[in-house]
Amino acid sequence: MKFINKLSSLNKWKKTLLLTGILVFCTTLGATALFFLNRSSELDLTFSYDVSDVLYGTHGAQIADQKADSFASSLCVASQNVGLDGVSLGKNTKGALFDLDHGKVLFAQGMHERAYPASITKIMTGILAVKYGNMDEVITVPENALNLEEGSTEIGFRPGDQITLNELLHGLLVYSGNDAAMTIAQYIGGTTEQFVEMMNQEAVAIGATNTHFVNPSGLHDENHYTTAYDIYLMLQEALKYPAFVEIMQLSSYNLTYTRGEEEIVQHLDATDQYLTKQVTPPKNVTVLGGKTGTTSDAGSCLALVSQNAYGEPFISIILHAPTKTALYDNMNQLLGKINS
Repeated sequence: MKFINKLSSLNKWKKTLLLTGILVFCTTLGATALFFLNRSSELDLTFSYDVSDVLYGTHGAQIADQKADSFASSLCVASQNVGLDGVSLGKNTKGALFDLDHGKVLFAQGMHERAYPASITKIMTGILAVKYGNMDEVITVPENALNLEEGSTEIGFRPGDQITLNELLHGLLVYSGNDAAMTIAQYIGGTTEQFVEMMNQEAVAIGATNTHFVNPSGLHDENHYTTAYDIYLMLQEALKYPAFVEIMQLSSYNLTYTRGEEEIVQHLDATDQYLTKQVTPPKNVTVLGGKTGTTSDAGSCLALVSQNAYGEPFISIILHAPTKTALYDNMNQLLGKINS
């Protein structure tokens, strides 16, 4: 009888041990699976950047988040000039070509040298608008936002006009309106001076440490400068925001705002000649959009996002080209290399 009791106790102990082992195994297996599941969500999943996904709502937010992670984890870096067969820019022209998926600088000429950005400045103005503003908020155009130098590109606002931030952003990025830039600055920053301080803080935050802004529009000032590399960082940052991406690829836009009781609809054509089909990119290259800039001191400037035949994204930048013809000729030299 004692033996039977001992045997029964032993069997119970074995069963307990077995159940404990099974429990430990299952717990370990579950923890391991959870670990790899979490890790997989952090992986850099690179994919074709299709602007239509953002435009037409196909997992747009997911794309923006994943592309932002992809870009941040693979910054393109080069400390000096990088040559590329078949690319020859003018002596004073600065340029660069960045392979975003592979984190490579494919071409660089004067990439870290100071240059005047002209209206490419508005990339940063747009970043702060989408980052801190409410796209649906109606803004009253202030009188001091319209104190611009003669010959400045303007939409033609008058003091008291009312317009949403979304419409202002279209006027900023499609048409490069300086009155739109100034109105955004005062809405976001409270004052133009405070907004410019925000621009410089944001530049430092994204690593654009060779940049200094004086105004939100890009009108010339000797203390308003950047580099081709810093523009790459700014444009890459802008790609995190679907609203920015959607607008930057438009060839035209019908801007709507109110003046008293009157609703005004104003047609705006893009300043980018690739988008307006005035200039044709090389075969199997799709220009997704970007930002132009032109002043007498800055020359003709352009920063672009494009895709090759495989859907791989690139950023290309030309600064201080002597003419618009030279600008697009130089840019086509760079774009012609993204399928190589």
